[in-house]
Amino acid sequence: VQLVESGGGLVQPGGSLRLSCAASGFTFSSYNMNWYRQAPGKERELVAGITSSGGSTNYADSVKGRFTISRDNNKNTVYLQMNSLKPEDTAVYYCTVQISYIVGTRRYWGQGTQVTVSS
Repeated sequence: VQLVESGGGLVQPGGSLRLSCAASGFTFSSYNMNWYRQAPGKERELVAGITSSGGSTNYADSVKGRFTISRDNNKNTVYLQMNSLKPEDTAVYYCTVQISYIVGTRRYWGQGTQVTVSS
């Protein structure tokens, strides 16, 4: 399983970024996907999730109405569109997938992409 995030960077407050996560090594269209983030000195937190078909999404209260998660099962890619960014959105953003095996469940993480919101 490999997850590779991209699209992070430095943006001014109120700006936008779109993160991408390219997945490989598993049947992407069969699994729900999530974006997490971790700010300096804080716990990693769930930002958004999307079901395998893309038919249902969920968001942390802190990003509702500003962030949109989507996926393209033909491209094995999940996206996070981030609008109206705030300084408190500054964090490393990770995409994840949880896969169940006979012997147990494992959550896989990408390497993360840094998002910095600052003027």
